[in-house]
Amino acid sequence: MTANNEQPHIRILAIAPYEGMNTALQHATEAYPQADFDIFTADLDAALAILEAHDMSIYDCIISRGGTAELLRNKTSLPVVEIPISIYDILRTIKLAENYTKRYAIVGFQSITEPAHTLSALLGLELDIFTIAGAEEVPAALKKLQQDGYHMVVCDMIAHTTARQLGLDAFLITSGTESIHTAIDQALTLSAWFVRLRRENTLLKSVTEGQGALVAVLSADASLFYSSATEFPETLLQKLRAVQREVPRNGTLRFYHSDRGEFFHITAKQVFLDRAERTLFYCMPSRIPLHRRNTGIRTFSKGECEFLFSNSFYSLSGAMGSLGTEIKALARLQQPLLILGERGTGKEQIARYLYLHSLLANNPLVVVDCAEASDKSWDFLLDHYNSPLCDSGNTVYFQNLERIPEARGRALLSAIKDTGLSRRVRLLFSAAVADNAPVSEMTRLFSERLGCMSLRLPSLRNRADEIPSLASLYLNNLNLELGKQISAFEPRALELLRSYSWPNNYTQFKNLLRSLAALSDSAYIRSSTVLDLLQRERLLRTADPVVKQAEQPSAPKTLDQRILEIIRETVASHGGNRAAAARELGISRTTLWRYLNQGEQE
Repeated sequence: MTANNEQPHIRILAIAPYEGMNTALQHATEAYPQADFDIFTADLDAALAILEAHDMSIYDCIISRGGTAELLRNKTSLPVVEIPISIYDILRTIKLAENYTKRYAIVGFQSITEPAHTLSALLGLELDIFTIAGAEEVPAALKKLQQDGYHMVVCDMIAHTTARQLGLDAFLITSGTESIHTAIDQALTLSAWFVRLRRENTLLKSVTEGQGALVAVLSADASLFYSSATEFPETLLQKLRAVQREVPRNGTLRFYHSDRGEFFHITAKQVFLDRAERTLFYCMPSRIPLHRRNTGIRTFSKGECEFLFSNSFYSLSGAMGSLGTEIKALARLQQPLLILGERGTGKEQIARYLYLHSLLANNPLVVVDCAEASDKSWDFLLDHYNSPLCDSGNTVYFQNLERIPEARGRALLSAIKDTGLSRRVRLLFSAAVADNAPVSEMTRLFSERLGCMSLRLPSLRNRADEIPSLASLYLNNLNLELGKQISAFEPRALELLRSYSWPNNYTQFKNLLRSLAALSDSAYIRSSTVLDLLQRERLLRTADPVVKQAEQPSAPKTLDQRILEIIRETVASHGGNRAAAARELGISRTTLWRYLNQGEQE
């Protein structure tokens, strides 16, 4: 894709119907150093011969005039710009013809005769003007004029040649310099647009091919309108046709498909092309087989990471909150980075974001899950010649660092230090840790020995005040995806979301919002629906050990703090209904309000 300050170099073929125009074109093109011009003199069939004798793929546009331009336009897919015959060109030729003493007529296509009629009316001239519809009419028309006593014609090149053959005098209407410059300007503008379009198409095609993706566009009748592959897999095409009617009009459909041992993650959406609605399918081959040789070690391409991140909570504008600026700055650094946060805070998605916005994004991202890796995987990672630790230029991300066995951790740390891995690749680590809690001993050892910078992702509980805006952001996305028209939450519904502890953080938050949107049958998400789903969450989930660690008091609580906790729990159990909570606690609403207000001020 051409940058705004980068002008594409253009090559134009110019075919002049007469030698004088060739000379005029030669002079005019000197004012356009940004383009290359190949200029020939030829008319009609001779012009077609030039097309056949030259490689048209090297040109961006063709310039010619009159009937020759029209003929070329029907024989090539390149844009053909016609040098106009202006009213001034016709006026100049008429002035020359005034000295001709014998009877003459103006003959030509409508582009000549209409301006001639205008001039005749404006200047009070009595001109004989005859319009012809096509080149095949010229010989008969000129013979008829000759029989009627005309001795000369004012005409374009087609009629000029025929008139000479019949023995008639002819004044050729020539194009002035201003007409030639108008045509060149138009050709350059048109060519630049086509060059950019071709480059964009080439780039987009190379991107999809480079990522191994297949792109297909189906017409409304399920016929294949476009395919990025010369031979699109027939069984995959049948699957796309089978689900075409399920694609929502305003949203996307995502699904998986297995085809001869290859797995595709497919995204489909409706698009408008040529004013007709069609269905676009983006089919990304999955690199996750059913049985992996090295458990806990995965390799992702840039395209795969872009797809995975685009479906994450953090892909929403503003979802990163106040950390957005810091994360963007960290992406450009080479120094090892440790990402900390509770489970469900999106550490892996942030790692993908850091990778995608780094200078190494065109190389693979290798993810090692320290909790999942088997002994065989660790042996491969630390001792095999084909280990990703032997490569350079990649990004290597170790997740769940707090769960790495001590012996493996020390061996890995030694391998990183001894081989200078942090200088050859970008190292990312993540560990699950509660808000404001210390990291594990092994995590601390990696951070200190490798000089890691750190990034702490806040739990959703610590962003409770942002929950209304975060919920609205994601709800807007769900409206597009699910074809819903939900406009807001009931106030009590938002209060319930804010007061919930969210043990699995953003992951749980995203899943619950998706369920709320799917179950909603009105323009509002009701508090009763939120309360019902949160109660199910409490029954289904046991508290995460990391969350328990976060919730353990670091110091004894005061009596007022304990009372405030009980009040908040009771208010939440009543769906935010403070009056009902006050009745259950046996206190006045004023007292309840005072405790809650003091808690917010603290």
